[in-house]
Amino acid sequence: MVAKKHEWVEGFPGEITVSDRKGTILALNRMAVDSFREQGGKKLVGSNLFDCHPEPAISKLKRLMRTKQVNVYTVRKGRTTKLVVQAPWFSGKRYGGFVEIDLKLPGKIPLIVRKP
Repeated sequence: MVAKKHEWVEGFPGEITVSDRKGTILALNRMAVDSFREQGGKKLVGSNLFDCHPEPAISKLKRLMRTKQVNVYTVRKGRTTKLVVQAPWFSGKRYGGFVEIDLKLPGKIPLIVRKP
């Protein structure tokens, strides 16, 4: 089976937000639209990431975007823990912007150590 272009994004069990180099939101998958429903949901496409975050998150995100660095952390809200990955995306060798992926984590995560 060959997936349609970007079909996997809508079927991914986590939130995906894509922005351009200036922080303009280009795309939200279905999970992100649902998660940000109270803030505007799909209407957030075309708005700026920096308008959706408080300080010091704005400064950190601007630094990550400027330096094109990956940022990974976990966050807990109530009983839900999420893995958050913020990473630059590229079109060929040209820097395009940033992607944020938020994925709910199960209660216990095994650590598997493999030999190098």
